[in-house]
Amino acid sequence: MTKVLLDCDTGIDDSLALLYLLAQPEVRLEAVISTAGNVPARQVSQNNLSWLELVGRDDIEVCLGADAPLATPLMTTEETHGPLGVGYAELPTPQRAESHRSGAQAWSEITRAYPGEVVGLVTGPCTNLALAIRDDPGIPSRLRRLVIMGGAFHHPGNTTPTSEWNVAVDPESWHEVLMAYQAVAGTGAALPILCPLDLTETIEMTPDHVLRLAEAAGSTPAEVLSGEDDDGGRSVTSNPLIRAFTDAVRFYFEFHRDHDSGYIAHMHDPFAAAVAVDPSIATLRTAPVDVELAGSLTRGTTVADHQHMWGRPDNARIAVATDPAAFFDRLIDTVGGYARGLA
Repeated sequence: MTKVLLDCDTGIDDSLALLYLLAQPEVRLEAVISTAGNVPARQVSQNNLSWLELVGRDDIEVCLGADAPLATPLMTTEETHGPLGVGYAELPTPQRAESHRSGAQAWSEITRAYPGEVVGLVTGPCTNLALAIRDDPGIPSRLRRLVIMGGAFHHPGNTTPTSEWNVAVDPESWHEVLMAYQAVAGTGAALPILCPLDLTETIEMTPDHVLRLAEAAGSTPAEVLSGEDDDGGRSVTSNPLIRAFTDAVRFYFEFHRDHDSGYIAHMHDPFAAAVAVDPSIATLRTAPVDVELAGSLTRGTTVADHQHMWGRPDNARIAVATDPAAFFDRLIDTVGGYARGLA
């Protein structure tokens, strides 16, 4: 059983990452931490509670994290994920509140309770993890592994010309986390795995994937989406989980289409979730990595020193290759089967 601690800014692709983890029989989700990013932290928390409500998992703790980055005002991206962060999905009203403990406390206390057993997964800004490490520098050494979605190395940014969204929201938090791992390099602590845009933008969900997902769930009628559909359509398929996800991802398809990427959706966060469960699905390259904090044009840019010009130890592993078709096959089988079991 893999114990996972998910820190996310839910978000459409974060939503599918959460569902992917819930669908894995070998995963025990210890807690979900809500971080400010795609939408404000309180809305993220409501989204997490609502998804868990929809699938009947009120046993999983949801912790409210920091409501702002370490050093800058919060920027959000409702134009990408919808006004509530979940596209057109209409999720149930949560019947419970967040946990009494903060996101930073959850990082510290859960890794202390299970040293060497917890897989940390961050699919939003690193704010909560950085705050936790400030108070508890032993966290990197206690994690079984850490997977972080974010960064761009040999790929254009999606927020500035050179920076990826999760880093751009809170570059200082990324820097602090990477420096914490630099400090424990060579001690046996597992280096974090970074899933950057270079790879995650090859994880393109298409309407055919949604159709196959609905079929795997036994949902009817067939879930057929098209770039020719009017904006804002709603699913009428029978499975409530598939219906909610389709309504969410339709918004994401429309966003990508309107930004000249085609009627597709980059599924950054579900891929990072898959790596958290099974790192062997990605080819990894080790390097010293840091984040530019001061550049007037390049703030938030992630830099990997593959030639070791800095003279620093390696502090990260970068996911550089994978098989997207195999990833989607597994996602469709597991999430589709999970949705079928809920019906």
